Amino acid sequence: MALFQNGAKKNRPLWHYFANFVHMKRFFIPSIIMASIVFDACAPKTPVTRKDNTVDNYFGTEVADPYRWLEDDASDETAQWVIAQNKVTDHYLSKLPERKKLLERLKEVANYEKVGLPSRKNNGKWYYFRNDGLQNQSVLYEMDTPESEPHVFLDPNTLSEDGTVALKGTYFSHDGKYMAYTISRSGSDWEEIYLMDVANHKLLNDHIEWAKFTTAAWYKDGFYYSAYDKPTDEHAYSGKNEGHKIYYHKVGTPQSEDKLFYQNEKEPLRFYQASVNEQETMLFLYEDGADIGNNLYVMDLRDGAKNKGFVQITKDMKNTCYQVETDGEKIYLYTNVDAPLNKLVVTDINNPTVWKDLIPEGESVLDDVNFITDGFIIALYSEDASTHAYLYDRNDGRKVEELHLPGVGSASFSSKIHEPWCYYSYSSFTTPGTIYFWNIETGNSEVYKQPKTNFDLSDYESKQVFFNSKDGTKIPMFLTYRKGIKLDGSNPVYLYGYGGFNISLPPSFSSSRIPYLEAGGIYAQVNLRGGSEYGESWHLAGTKMQKQNVFDDFIAAAEWLIAQGYTSSSRLAIVGGSNGGLLVGACMTQRPELFAVAIPQVGVMDMLRYHKFTIGWNWAPDYGTSEDSEEMFRYLYGYSPLHNLKPGTSYPATLVTTADHDDRVVPAHSFKFAATLQECNSGPNPQLIRIDSKAGHGGGKPLEKVLEEQADIYAFIMHNTGM
Repeated sequence: MALFQNGAKKNRPLWHYFANFVHMKRFFIPSIIMASIVFDACAPKTPVTRKDNTVDNYFGTEVADPYRWLEDDASDETAQWVIAQNKVTDHYLSKLPERKKLLERLKEVANYEKVGLPSRKNNGKWYYFRNDGLQNQSVLYEMDTPESEPHVFLDPNTLSEDGTVALKGTYFSHDGKYMAYTISRSGSDWEEIYLMDVANHKLLNDHIEWAKFTTAAWYKDGFYYSAYDKPTDEHAYSGKNEGHKIYYHKVGTPQSEDKLFYQNEKEPLRFYQASVNEQETMLFLYEDGADIGNNLYVMDLRDGAKNKGFVQITKDMKNTCYQVETDGEKIYLYTNVDAPLNKLVVTDINNPTVWKDLIPEGESVLDDVNFITDGFIIALYSEDASTHAYLYDRNDGRKVEELHLPGVGSASFSSKIHEPWCYYSYSSFTTPGTIYFWNIETGNSEVYKQPKTNFDLSDYESKQVFFNSKDGTKIPMFLTYRKGIKLDGSNPVYLYGYGGFNISLPPSFSSSRIPYLEAGGIYAQVNLRGGSEYGESWHLAGTKMQKQNVFDDFIAAAEWLIAQGYTSSSRLAIVGGSNGGLLVGACMTQRPELFAVAIPQVGVMDMLRYHKFTIGWNWAPDYGTSEDSEEMFRYLYGYSPLHNLKPGTSYPATLVTTADHDDRVVPAHSFKFAATLQECNSGPNPQLIRIDSKAGHGGGKPLEKVLEEQADIYAFIMHNTGM
């Protein structure tokens, strides 16, 4: 389960992803008032946090953990600490002259229609998501045809008054009669499942609780889902998750009657998820959590099948393997087995361990595949972190042609085997998401839905640059800025990275960046090792005892930007979320003088204890744990952000962000880091923590909360980089 979801690709199990202005008018404030604001904003007095005598012993090395008590998210003392910290932070942010105008502008540029990819279900209807502009959650619409008038099918905004109930997934039964949908409350990874009768839009009585990292895999008159036992104490959002199970739910029955379908009592620290093909002839079982890959099993559901049990398709969890399509007895698998850049293979339900390469490994990373009409496949490749699409013959794997996309950006496709329709979305740093219809007969793309924005990005441009990291490795980075920029070292830069869990950072559009660009800022997005940009070797180069490569890459990006005249240390802000929060925390502790501002968001800050909370144990294949060996402990101890804060050090202006319902990376990471940072910092820069309420790791956060958080972050950055 990745730490920060980054746009899940079609057909891959959920656990693969779990964790993204016209010149502003100057603010004319009388000098006396401005002086008081600057003094108040630059020197907030943070609360003194109580310390205790907690000490752990790792292979003979004693490590103090004086703020261990902050790990108890249910204690009154922790609650009072949160209130005290937020009071200081709220006061500081409220005094920033940039904040109010930023929030107003963020709302303006976010207020345009956003449309998702349409798809046809087996009831003959078409469905797509749309947000009219400032809706907290996007709405699911139904259409008779792609050109007909859409009607609201499910509006998540009606599920709560404040938008904090999010729609996580929708799963139509294979006959199109029912739709199961999953929701989360206040940003938690815990999910509930509800059912709708598709024909009359009626909500049924079925209700499932305490599901997690699940789909609804329909089979006959019910579906399979994944869940944990109901937590027995008050630590539902921080306790270790163990014993993932698969249940079968029959429509019209209570959850108490659901049948346990699969459980591996010998391996409680693994994820399990079921998938059933559309013809309901095969059931696939995914197993993950023990290594960087997964196991895949298949069960023949046909009457008279010779083998009634599961057949293991893969050998171990050192590689990834996903079922992407079936056709009759054929099974199509996307995998990196003996192919670090990925490939597509075909096998057979009667002998699923014998594979034949259909689209062999190429020179670029095969990122996704989509089946379309009779006999064709659309293969999406990542080439230097941007999408390229090609049409292949499904019979012999022959490349037919390239599908020319609008530019250097990201694309995802919606299509269906044996059907002629195909839609794709495209976006870039300067292009909001646009939906196209691709005509297979002519090979041409036509705009289906194009956003009508209230902003103009024609004055801005993006380009990709390459620089050498500390060890000489060439690293790519995207830069977006106003045309005609001067390389005199005076430009503010927002440097963003992730670098982990085989997740790439392709070009993407965010309206939240617009006010910063309008004010003269540069947005820099660097593709660090640890991601999937160049295949499995690129991923492995940023894992375990090579994790320092990721931090070196990010530091080298900052140094390159300064050396090339884009910016200076006093104008440079670094930002990252989740694993990217770890990145920011490690870099600001290793090179505090290099950055003016640091924004570690929902970060993994305690590398010695991360595996003891919720699903933290699942990150061990990327990180290793302090219990693995003395060598691994010392490596983690050497870069763990919490443990490398030094007393008497002047740190960049820092705004740590987290949320009370984050059960992916529990808030204790940020709590302990912020308390230690405030204790150690000797300079004049503010060291604050922003703790959101009724919010989690980021997924499903209502737009109103997103914009408020972005206003706080950008105001903090702009104020502390002198914009």
